[in-house]
Amino acid sequence: MNPQKPPKVVLFDIGGVCVLSPFQGIIDFERKHGIPTGWINHAIRSSSPNGYWQCLERGEIKMDADFFKGFTTDLKNINAWQGFHTSFRSEKKQLKDTANPSQLGDHVSLKAETADSKPTDQDRGAQPTTSSPSSSEQPIDDPESGERPSLSKLAKDTTIGDPVSIESEDVVEPSSKDKLHTKSASEAEETIVAPSLSSTDSSNPSLPALPQIDGESLFWAMMSASRSPDPYIFPALERLLKQNPRPILAALSNTVIYPPDHPWSKEIGSPPSSSSANTPLPHLSFSNPRSYFDVYVASAEVGMRKPHRNIYEFTIQCLDEFDKKERGGQGIKPDEIVFLDDIGENLKTGKEVGMKTIRVQLGKTWRAVKELEGILGEEMELMDERTRRAKL
Repeated sequence: MNPQKPPKVVLFDIGGVCVLSPFQGIIDFERKHGIPTGWINHAIRSSSPNGYWQCLERGEIKMDADFFKGFTTDLKNINAWQGFHTSFRSEKKQLKDTANPSQLGDHVSLKAETADSKPTDQDRGAQPTTSSPSSSEQPIDDPESGERPSLSKLAKDTTIGDPVSIESEDVVEPSSKDKLHTKSASEAEETIVAPSLSSTDSSNPSLPALPQIDGESLFWAMMSASRSPDPYIFPALERLLKQNPRPILAALSNTVIYPPDHPWSKEIGSPPSSSSANTPLPHLSFSNPRSYFDVYVASAEVGMRKPHRNIYEFTIQCLDEFDKKERGGQGIKPDEIVFLDDIGENLKTGKEVGMKTIRVQLGKTWRAVKELEGILGEEMELMDERTRRAKL
């Protein structure tokens, strides 16, 4: 891309970019239930390309009892469990200097910047607190200890794609009636058995017991973690919408489709009014994502998913047609697109097809906004003055 010419298109991922990352939901789930850090994502990656998660994101199967049963089975793959521990043992001594991947269902190449990299309360969309963290909240190096780890010290192959369809109401946590089935919260808890790491497989004495994870409970924990707009990128998107002229705004996201009668399947209203310092972020709702974008490509609707090249080529084609038909332009070339994503493999494919890319880091999403400002030009201000002073 010509550095002196701003891009014609800003292409956003959704989960982990426009909204808070469902990856945080997995981290919290593992901490809560004593599951070794990184195991869940490793298990899902091991089921690729045709595991239940991947099939759901491609829209090949419905989100129903059969999906939850199959997803649970994918989380109980003993071969994947053995591979996870083999990989962990071989790389344990290199954790401080080794990249810590962060993608669900696919290989990744992201590197953590510092050993204490972790999102603040503000980065999570919550109001900052002044209380000191408890001893159980201190980062540790060993993912098998069951204590809270540093976000940058995660086991190999542990990231998330965009496992959310942000077609939702203003819901932060699913109530019992929001779930697809009648299982109560207490019953769901009883189905999760924290692994006894002192227990071993009789055929492999050095292998800890395989965690027994209920796929449905995990799924809703992940979805609940990504109901709120990101505190930096979402306001930047709103500011871009108000620019005149402005670049084409588009989304390319790995999504799921909720059943028609589920509250989160509804698209309601129009984009919320622009946020301000007086509007607490948790009260905002990214309820109708399509209304923020000129072009919206959802994996579950087109039968393709990132990081496969075909969905990128399809997106470029959609952008090209939009520019010609709606703007009277000459079309869109890949090098006229800047793509924001939190997943290394997704960014890698974006680069391969010719896009400019921006990596969005968990807990440091404001840095992506700063980088985007630089690409779009000095006159493009995507942060409010208060945030700019605090972060820059």
